[in-house]
Amino acid sequence: MAHSMAAHPDRLLPADPGVREIARSLYSLVAGLPIISPHGHVDAAVIEQNLPFPDPAALLVTPDHYVTRLIHAGGVPMDQLGLGGSAAGSRQVWRNFCAAWPQFEGTASGYWIRQEFEHVFGLHEEPTAENADRIYDAISAKLAEPGFRPRQLFKEFNIEVLATTDDPLDTLDSHAALAKDPSFASRVLPTFRPDQYLNIAHPAWQDNVERLIASGGGGSGYAGYISALESRRRHFVENGAVSADHGVRTPATLKLDRSDAERLFERARAGNATPEDRDAFEAHMIYEMARMSVEDGLVMTIHPGSYRNHHGPTFESFGADTGHDIPFAINYTEAIRPLLQDFGTAKDFHLVLFTLDETVFSRELAPLAGFYPSVYIGAPWWFLDAPDAMLRFRSAVTETAGFSRSSGFIDDTRAFCSIPARHDTSRRIESAFLARLVAEHRISEERARELIVDIVDGSPRRVFKL
Repeated sequence: MAHSMAAHPDRLLPADPGVREIARSLYSLVAGLPIISPHGHVDAAVIEQNLPFPDPAALLVTPDHYVTRLIHAGGVPMDQLGLGGSAAGSRQVWRNFCAAWPQFEGTASGYWIRQEFEHVFGLHEEPTAENADRIYDAISAKLAEPGFRPRQLFKEFNIEVLATTDDPLDTLDSHAALAKDPSFASRVLPTFRPDQYLNIAHPAWQDNVERLIASGGGGSGYAGYISALESRRRHFVENGAVSADHGVRTPATLKLDRSDAERLFERARAGNATPEDRDAFEAHMIYEMARMSVEDGLVMTIHPGSYRNHHGPTFESFGADTGHDIPFAINYTEAIRPLLQDFGTAKDFHLVLFTLDETVFSRELAPLAGFYPSVYIGAPWWFLDAPDAMLRFRSAVTETAGFSRSSGFIDDTRAFCSIPARHDTSRRIESAFLARLVAEHRISEERARELIVDIVDGSPRRVFKL
């Protein structure tokens, strides 16, 4: 049998033997540390109910847009990947995935899936069209084991904190149940995600706003809307939330007079908002979210720069989050300035800025985080959460902002079984980067040993107030 790359102890570490030895030593300090995951998309109910995972395709292929997008690029229709309520059976979806496996060579998703196969499912062979059914059956057998349930894996993966992403009107019952369960020692924290209530271009915005105002228990119009948002944020804080997450098209912020904001709001409720109105209102509401974070203490995270649902026909047939969100260039320095003028030096305000535009790391985010006490640089996210991109990130930001101004690793995933692989990837890359600085006599090995622990464990606790 061929040697498994997923099992190689030096995977992702430097090729130079001397530097690799330093990296090994650094990695050994953090390999066994608990996982702190302050931003992700696993459903809390999955953990609370502890139900068996679905079949292999429903677990590893269909919900993962990293996977489906690349198979689709190779010519497989979306309805053959289990999307949009397609008739393709789970086993056929899996066969399509295995036949497409060579397309994943060199990709981050290919690396993570290899790690899952080896370390989670105990599989040591590469997927092929010929062995697709055998691998499917092996994974299915593993999923049927009584010990292979979310809570048991939570413990096995050594997850200490897992943050979910939640609608502002969510009851958070699953989070409350887990917090009260003496048999569950870890923390599953909600995250306030109000995009569909702030972006008036969203098709459900008007209905969402009416439900939001009704939940507030008093007040109407724009005042009732603001009051209800503040009330729902308090509900999240009471249920353990530490952050509010904002997925926006651009990082634009705008401080409007109350009367101007009210007029924009009422035009939008009446269905008469222009595209310019929509941009202005969302920018104003991001400013308002910062104001609320200063008041209630929720860490504010912003991740802009994705052209959502780029291919209209695919969106119409299969919906959102199906692999055709495409990055575009953004500007942070000017866009975020109105917010930072008022809140950039506010006591205990934490603002974590993410990007899909790598040029922003060195040009804008590192200098911003190198001045404003509130600003932290979000880890490489989405298309950038890959080994080489992580190294480029660390090189881009460290010379300007040092190590203390970054967020710690963010796995940002719906794929629960990939969480250990993603965090391990980051730990190996950080070890590799620090090892090079040691080998070049830019920092001491003693200092590197302190830094690696802080990067992996200290930073996410500090930045997300854990």
